[in-house]
Amino acid sequence: MPLVRYRKVVILGYRSVGKTSLAHQFVDGEFLECYDPTVESTYNKMLMVGKDEFHLQLVDTAGQDEYTILPPSFSIGIHGYLLVYSVTSLRRMPVVLVGNKADLSLESSHSTPCRVSSREVKTDEGKKLADTWGAVFLESSAKENQMTRGIFTKIIEEIDRVDNSYGTERSCLLM
Repeated sequence: MPLVRYRKVVILGYRSVGKTSLAHQFVDGEFLECYDPTVESTYNKMLMVGKDEFHLQLVDTAGQDEYTILPPSFSIGIHGYLLVYSVTSLRRMPVVLVGNKADLSLESSHSTPCRVSSREVKTDEGKKLADTWGAVFLESSAKENQMTRGIFTKIIEEIDRVDNSYGTERSCLLM
């Protein structure tokens, strides 16, 4: 009998991109034709992956927009996140990828017991990942207060940039 593992995954994305449709199709094998905005739903399904059995709990969130507050339950005990977007929309989610603990160098000899003493991710690797996501990349050190304010300033700038780029009406013309 295979060992049952528990996994909790949060589904994130703007409203009406199909988060609930994906979860419902996966769990119940049905597509819901009508749109009913989600507040928050949880789906459970047992899934065999290879020789292992997983109890998968999906947390289907309300669409993330400027009025949505993510509760702590979306960060505690979570094993992964699905970020969903619609291919029918040009709306791009503002993302800033932050490499923290930049104060820790490869040859750090003065590390404290509760801190990791070596850097495993090079700056160039973080930049490349951010580029593939179309995200802004920053490195910071919360300990030394490097870029702390800059991170939050940058995400606000990115949100405003994306929101302002959608101020013009876009339409589809069929001939």
